[in-house]
Amino acid sequence: MRQPVSVFWFRRDLRLNDNAALYHALKSSHPVVPVFIFDRNILDKLEDKADRRVEFIHAALNEIQQKLIALGSSLEVYYGFPEEVYKNLLSKYEVKHVFTNEDYELYAQQRDEAIQKLVKNSGGSFHTYKDQVIFSKNEVLKDDGKPYTVFTPYSKRWKSILNEFYYKKYPTEKYFSNFFKQQPQAIPSLESMNFKAVEQPFPAKQLNEELIRKYASQRDFPAVDGTSRLGVHLRFGTVSVRDLVDRSLSLSEIFLNELIWRDFYHAILWHFPHINKGKSFKPEYEWIKWRNDEEEFGKWCNGQTGYPIVDAGMRELNATGYMHNRVRMIVASFLTKHLLIDWHWGEAYFAKKLLDFDFAANNGGWQWAAGSGCDAAPYFRIFNPYLQTKKFDPELKYIRKWVPEFEEFGYPSPIVDHEFARKRVLEAYAKALKSTSS
Repeated sequence: MRQPVSVFWFRRDLRLNDNAALYHALKSSHPVVPVFIFDRNILDKLEDKADRRVEFIHAALNEIQQKLIALGSSLEVYYGFPEEVYKNLLSKYEVKHVFTNEDYELYAQQRDEAIQKLVKNSGGSFHTYKDQVIFSKNEVLKDDGKPYTVFTPYSKRWKSILNEFYYKKYPTEKYFSNFFKQQPQAIPSLESMNFKAVEQPFPAKQLNEELIRKYASQRDFPAVDGTSRLGVHLRFGTVSVRDLVDRSLSLSEIFLNELIWRDFYHAILWHFPHINKGKSFKPEYEWIKWRNDEEEFGKWCNGQTGYPIVDAGMRELNATGYMHNRVRMIVASFLTKHLLIDWHWGEAYFAKKLLDFDFAANNGGWQWAAGSGCDAAPYFRIFNPYLQTKKFDPELKYIRKWVPEFEEFGYPSPIVDHEFARKRVLEAYAKALKSTSS
């Protein structure tokens, strides 16, 4: 006879503490089987089999597993296609309920719809909860009920409606005895999934409160260790956004704003689903005639543009899977405005390389740089790499770290003249936008 259980499905929430859907699962009337699926619909598309994000997830699952074993329970980790995995679970257990946290990306919505149908057809129910953001969907709207499309007014409304209810922690620990009791189940190795470990250290997930206090004054300088490096932990939910909001309220409004940006971009994704399908937020920007020079794109990817601050950023990304936030804006502006290369190319490259890759934030950042996104700034905002260097890396410490040869004879000449590039892109944008308005 099959055991009646509730299933908790880990996705972007790889922690046992302060986990919304897990809390509700553990309070249900059935023992909870915790499940994670290494989704082949995603993994099979990854070209690099030393993808550190897969390694990060694997390490987080092992950490969770040790805690569950101590409780007499175990994770059930599968490598496969979600529908096939759930068919197996539904035959193994009498699944009364599936609990999981919301995901707002297009594939995730389609996947969840298919699993919900499977579970429902077998007599169970499927429940989702908000966990990776503070406010989602229709919780932050204008007075007329329409979504915000500019960050500053969105953030003001976000702060005005915030109260302790929204960042109160879920006391999952009280109900840990409700995990399904079983012998430890083996977690598939990276090798068995055709991946391999890089074995570089991951950013620490503790919030450095002193760093956050100085965040406003230090965050723009790439040579300074002034950012939290918590992006990957937020991306995969090894830290709670509620906890970070709670603590940042008394530490730094500027850091809090960075957390609000995450909510903003996820809200944009929800309200404007054409973004999920690769379209520009502003439709008229679809008409820009990009140059899309593959050789120049290759030089940008490899940090060989002849602009040291741009090259430093790309080399940092390629070597570590991380790039400083200020430099992300500089390199994105350079690709779209100096080289007139489609922002989709840069977005896809970051998606492959960034350890903290998140579709909503990555897409939002690239469209911001290209001028096609939800932003009040005009398209003719073009970063000058030389002025950005002078302002944010004045002693060239960041550049010297990643481009030590930048003053030597063999370092390439600038791929394009700044003033020429500026004039060219302004003409290209003006022509495209004029044609759509006439």
